[in-house]
Amino acid sequence: MPAWIPLLKASLPYLAQIVTTAIPVFSKPAGKGAADEVLARQIAELQTAVTQNAESVHVMASKLQETISGIELAAQSLQAQMAGLKRLVGAALGVAAVALGVAVWSAGA
Repeated sequence: MPAWIPLLKASLPYLAQIVTTAIPVFSKPAGKGAADEVLARQIAELQTAVTQNAESVHVMASKLQETISGIELAAQSLQAQMAGLKRLVGAALGVAAVALGVAVWSAGA
C-alpha cells in the first residue's frame, strides 16, 4: 500500500472543512445605506474563515507529522527485518555450500 494513502485518509475530513470555510457566503446588500453593515459582516465572515482555515491547517500539519513519524518507524522496522533476513540467507548459503562440498566429496570417494 502506498505511503500516501493513510495521509490522504487522515486529511480528507479537514480538507472538506477548509473548502467550506474558504468560500464564505456573503450577505446580499439590501440597499446603499446598509453597505457599511454588509461590509462589516463580510469582513467578520472572512476573519472567521481565515481563523478556521489556520486551525484546520495546524491540525492537518500535526496529522502529517504523526503520519511521517509512523512511516519512519515502519521503515526502521523493515530495515531491521531485512538485516535479519540477510543473515538468514547467508547462513542458508553456508549450509548449502557445506552440503555441496559433502556431496562432491562423497561422490568422489
